[in-house]
Amino acid sequence: MSQETRQKLLEGALRTLTEQGIAKTSARSVAAAAGVNQALVFYHFGSVDELLAAACRYGAEQRVARYRDRLAGITTLAGLLEFGRRMHEEERAGGHVAVLGQLLAGAQTQPRLAPATAAGLELWITEIEKVLARVLAGTPIAEFTDATGLARAVAASFVGLELYEGVDPQGAERALGALGQLAALVAALDDLGPVAQRAVRHRLKRSART
Repeated sequence: MSQETRQKLLEGALRTLTEQGIAKTSARSVAAAAGVNQALVFYHFGSVDELLAAACRYGAEQRVARYRDRLAGITTLAGLLEFGRRMHEEERAGGHVAVLGQLLAGAQTQPRLAPATAAGLELWITEIEKVLARVLAGTPIAEFTDATGLARAVAASFVGLELYEGVDPQGAERALGALGQLAALVAALDDLGPVAQRAVRHRLKRSART
């Protein structure tokens, strides 16, 4: 029963963030969403901030687990972009983009939320890094790219686009289109013959030294 109550509180916290925003998220509102006594918030988590931090980690684990198999099947950057588009649509429809936005906003003023929010994003970054390492392997770009740093850039881009779409949907769509053009460029480089690829590697090495 204790574990069941804890899970209800985690899900209640995520639901409250989605429906009411972080400013109206309290022990009372979360307990009401979970259908339990508000005293149980403090019994299980100590504070509302600790509950929100745990809910952030819990939510991220649930979302990553949902998409892990699909991520494992991606073999191209274009495929990663298409996955990002579809995931974005699914996450927005489910209200999960709103949760992320609320947690990012809350982390600016409630420092205890920042590590949990970052840890949740790190779960996504780890999966994206696996995809990038796989799809870039053997290409000229792989030798000159920090896969970990690139995974963080990709994750940050999608987070930014998800939030940006709320105020400028057309601008967000154009940004996604630009990312698609970059994916097409990488694919074109991958299709070059061995002589041309050596020339690209040579030029990249020269650029890296300057």
